[in-house]
Order: sequence, then C-alpha cells, then structure tokens
Amino acid sequence: MTDHPVGGPPSPPQITPPFPPGPLEPWPETVRWQSVSTDLIWVELLRLAGFLGVVLIGLALGWALSGHWLFGVALGVAVLAGAWRVVAIVRAVHVWGYAQREDDLLVRHGLLVRRLSIVPYSRMQFVDVSAGPLERAFDLATVQLHTAAAASDARVPGLRPAEASRLRDRLTALGEDRAEGL
Repeated sequence: MTDHPVGGPPSPPQITPPFPPGPLEPWPETVRWQSVSTDLIWVELLRLAGFLGVVLIGLALGWALSGHWLFGVALGVAVLAGAWRVVAIVRAVHVWGYAQREDDLLVRHGLLVRRLSIVPYSRMQFVDVSAGPLERAFDLATVQLHTAAAASDARVPGLRPAEASRLRDRLTALGEDRAEGL
C-alpha cells in the first residue's frame, strides 16, 4: 500500500516549527522582505580597512620605535578584531531588510541585538536619500526616514539609487495620504 493517490507523487510532509516565530519576525508569511545590495559589504569593508589601516600602522610604528611587547600584543589583537569585524559585516549586511505594508514600513537589522522598526506612514515627517563618496562609487544610496520621535528614525542603506528614489517617492506619497495633522 502507498500513502499517495494512485499515479500521483507523495505529498510532502507538513513541517510545523517547534515554537512560534519570535517577536522580531511576527509576520514571516505575510510580509515580503526586500534585501539590500550585497555591494554594501564592500563599502563597509573599505571603511573598516581605512580605520584598521591607521590603527595597525600606528601600532606597528610604536612597536618598531619602542620595541615594547605590548605593541605587538595590541597589533595581534587589532588584527583578530579586524578579522572578526569582517565576518560580522558580511553577516550584518545579509540581515538588513525592509518591507512595505499597507500602513507602515518595517526595517530589520542587527546580529547580536536584532532590531525591528515599524514606521507608520502617517508619522513620517520627511524622507532623505543620501550617498557618501564610497556609496556613490558602488552605485548605492541610503534612505533615511524621519519621524516626530528622534529615537524612531529608521534607515535603509545599500539601495540602488533608482530603488532609493522609488522608495522615497512612495513613502512620501503614502505619508501625505495618511498624515494625521502634523
């Protein structure tokens, strides 16, 4: 005997998670998350390389001029911290995401401390699109949402300029449509 209809393939087993979704993923099946560009990894790695380069050169010069062993230890610690940060950057960029719902925008990010920001369109005061020199070199931009509460400002980095402009225009239009007398 078989468990499937005659002539048909067996139906896949239904897998039920052992626990409900966590508080940072309350809508796993109803929200379509958009990820940021992986080119953001290169932007962040170059920022890290610039900072780490200055620190390593300073420590190497201190070690060469003084010969004190603490400079060597600090140099090793800085290299290990830099390697850890490289891994963290790659993982962190893959976590960034945003989703547009009917009445609000969701932004998620963070590895160790995960953060889910929900910004109602009606509370947005204005939307910025910015791109620093490194972001422009990689054809990226950041969308920054500003609300009445300074602590609730959310940003979505690593978007292509066309997507950033589209998101800015859409959020601005939705914010104007749903304004609550600001």
